[in-house]
Amino acid sequence: MASDPTPLQDFCVADLSSPVLVNGFVCKDPKLVQVNDFLFSGLNLAGNTSNAVGSLVNHVTVAQLPGLNTLGISIARIDYAPMGVNAPHMHPRATEIFTVLEGNLQVGFVTSNPENRLITKVLQKGDVFVFPKGLVHFQRNVGYGNAVAFAALNSQNPGVIDIASTVFGSKPAISGDILAKAFQVDKNVIAALQSRF
Repeated sequence: MASDPTPLQDFCVADLSSPVLVNGFVCKDPKLVQVNDFLFSGLNLAGNTSNAVGSLVNHVTVAQLPGLNTLGISIARIDYAPMGVNAPHMHPRATEIFTVLEGNLQVGFVTSNPENRLITKVLQKGDVFVFPKGLVHFQRNVGYGNAVAFAALNSQNPGVIDIASTVFGSKPAISGDILAKAFQVDKNVIAALQSRF
């Protein structure tokens, strides 16, 4: 069986309206492709960080930029208020390379079981850090002003699994008994956490 690991055409702009389901998106007819299929505007705009975590992530994936289909890349802008965090999360389908444009950010990731080692560093403007695929990672603004970073990911749809909202906000909810044993806390603590999500 023969295969080719790279696209066999110049581009495959996603047809987001197609009812056909494939791993990714069906290609739009190349004759119908327009310049705007390859354009996203707005990453120059600061995100609203007036929320519980003090940050906002503006993802640009194939859903926002159809020209990314089959190219294996995406980008995000992350804005942070002072002490704002991009809470612990992971990308199941991508490694992330992260660049600080403004401010000072503590970043880190945790290695897999059984070591669960925290790798962390405070980054300054111009620093670049990598978060390996599938590992839980975070960022926190440790400066006195706002901070801005850009992240590039090696997937058109990297996915995001936010640890807190996934564990405590699943629909239907994970049983409080299970979470109480897993976190080794009283069920009332779990109930209080689940009520926030």
